[in-house]
Amino acid sequence: MNTNQLDRIQTGKGFIAALDQSGGSTPKALLQYGIKEDSYSNEDEMYTLVHEMRTRIIKSTAFDSKYILGAILFENTMDRSIDGQFTADYLWEKKGIVPFLKVDQGLADLENGVQLMKPIPGLNDLLKRASERNIFGTKMRSLIKEANPAGIKKVVEQQFAIGHQIAEMGLVPIIEPEVDINSADKEASEKLLKVEIFDQLSKLGKDVKIMLKLSIPTQNNFYSDLMEDPHVLRVVALSGGYTQAEANEKLAHNHGLIASFSRALSQGLTAEQTDNEFNALLSKTIEDIYEASIK
Repeated sequence: MNTNQLDRIQTGKGFIAALDQSGGSTPKALLQYGIKEDSYSNEDEMYTLVHEMRTRIIKSTAFDSKYILGAILFENTMDRSIDGQFTADYLWEKKGIVPFLKVDQGLADLENGVQLMKPIPGLNDLLKRASERNIFGTKMRSLIKEANPAGIKKVVEQQFAIGHQIAEMGLVPIIEPEVDINSADKEASEKLLKVEIFDQLSKLGKDVKIMLKLSIPTQNNFYSDLMEDPHVLRVVALSGGYTQAEANEKLAHNHGLIASFSRALSQGLTAEQTDNEFNALLSKTIEDIYEASIK
């Protein structure tokens, strides 16, 4: 593990940029960017276009380590290059930004009020390749839609089981049991979730480090005690479908919670914008998210 990266993630001021839309979410991300589905005819062309979009974001002068601690990548992005360097190396060596990798393969069907992760075949091989590509950590998402104790327990158990496998490979897992922001019993789900997370944290070896990526809580500062656990490097927040303004406003009321936004980060950016227009909007977005993250 890169100790400079570890120190940056644990103590640095800033937020995590999520650039990891994949699979079924890629067409939606491209459409938001102004590229319609008839602009590409196969998956490789689609991923080439999304890599061009991400490259434009990463190479922007606005995408700066003054504000951004780390960036989460999709596997296809990890395997591609920016200016002759693999993306993770470009991020760290040129930008001073710590690279992470999304490793989950999407969500299983709804059961017991939750969606577990689908199986991740070949995970160890992916983790070895991630290490070779100088990736620091990983991210994996589950979804909680109802305050179902059995379902939430299964989500957290699965997340930590795979997280342990990731930690054994020398990477830091970002555990992401998202609570649906539109859930009728969101706050009740958050209370059940925190209990299960603390239970799993108590079972970790003393040297194991993880991160948590959680929905912005209904009750302000609800996750402050999780931030104090010695196993937890950082607790980061997903935007979860909130607009950028809503996400920033809610985040700012949670001391110590930092952003790991995806849709809220790229909101308003389009392929048609000039570089000056693109960089100006991205700069304002990044500075606004940063300010909400350091409150």
